[in-house]
Amino acid sequence: MLTTLRWIAAIALLPCLNAQAPPKPAEDDQGPTIKVDVDLVNVFFSVREKKGGYVSNLSKDDLDVIEDGKPQTVKFFTRETDLPLTIGLLVDVSGSQGALIEEERSASYKFLAQVLRKKDEAFIISFGVDSELLQDFTNSPGLLRDGLSRLRLNAGVSGMSPTGSPLPGGGRGTVLYEAVWLAAKDKLRSEVGRKALIVITDGNDVGSRVKIEKAIEEAQRSDAIIYSVLFEDPRYTSMAYGGSSGEGPMRRMAEETGGRVFRVDRRNRLEDIYNTIQQEMRSQYAVGYVASNQAKDGTFRKVEIRSKNKDQKVQVRRGYYAPEEGKPGH
Repeated sequence: MLTTLRWIAAIALLPCLNAQAPPKPAEDDQGPTIKVDVDLVNVFFSVREKKGGYVSNLSKDDLDVIEDGKPQTVKFFTRETDLPLTIGLLVDVSGSQGALIEEERSASYKFLAQVLRKKDEAFIISFGVDSELLQDFTNSPGLLRDGLSRLRLNAGVSGMSPTGSPLPGGGRGTVLYEAVWLAAKDKLRSEVGRKALIVITDGNDVGSRVKIEKAIEEAQRSDAIIYSVLFEDPRYTSMAYGGSSGEGPMRRMAEETGGRVFRVDRRNRLEDIYNTIQQEMRSQYAVGYVASNQAKDGTFRKVEIRSKNKDQKVQVRRGYYAPEEGKPGH
């Protein structure tokens, strides 16, 4: 994940805090007492081998960090396996998912029970013709189970926001993009640390009042990684959507925020995919640098992290939005 702001960063925790302190020199690969007083770009990413296995032994010298085509100087680098994690679980309960809800409920509970540790939290939103907050931030397995128990088919007509934000206009159908936009804007924007949205859906949006571009932008501004899980009922997809797949939009949301897209099928059960996501979220690196472009103009900055080993693939978000002069950081 990426964020740009003035902060005091304890390397062991790496929270994004709006605060100031007397400047101290930053050193690489040191303990939790190192603090900096600069505008940092903080990036979370993972690295995989060609065969798909996660690489866990890299140093900063194994990587090149590039912003808008220009090399950047790394100020700190660490592997993050225990940094607090905030997860938003978004579950499609539209008409096309009616036969899949029970499996979504069971696998999702097992995943959350396994992945959440003491300092982690999760929330649950269901979406069909509108979005509903089933469970707010919690670490309680019992509350998460209760939230998942309220997953119900939602194929009516409505225009309500589960979190109170005004929505631009009216609509009907499956509000996939709208749910992502709301979760990022209303639930994750003010959180710190690592943040992820896991979206279980067939990928077909037929009712959102928010375009996919705005959903992606809000996820980027909230430093949230999107993991898209394509879960389809083939009989319904063939009948309702003429066989068309929503994989394209789901892949776009995932790749532009540093996540991945998965497909549930005979070889890959939902529970197996959850295990892969859990492994990835516990196999991330964090790198921080002072951007060579210090203009506070609100523009989008493209970020690349390249491994010097050509057989390794770095999975990182496409970029971040620079802060604007006179506006509070995000």
